[in-house]
Amino acid sequence: MSEARHVRHVRHVLVLPDRDTAEEVAEALAERFGVAEEPQLVRDALAGEDDAEDAQWLVVVEDPDGVYDPAGLDRLAAEYEGWREAE
Repeated sequence: MSEARHVRHVRHVLVLPDRDTAEEVAEALAERFGVAEEPQLVRDALAGEDDAEDAQWLVVVEDPDGVYDPAGLDRLAAEYEGWREAE
């Protein structure tokens, strides 16, 4: 009897301080991790803040096959003063 390997779809969310940084990280993802599908960039206003300067930017990476290394993504985000949210 053969066991089918179940791969769970993963969504990685990298939190960055500003849009320029988020765009740099999106480019680095293709270079370092071979991310083929362009990551989604999302502005995330901090709770209770209306000022655009207080917004963080999210880089959302779809990982349908669960192949991107979470520790590597953590390191990449940290290089740009950000972090990876665990989902």
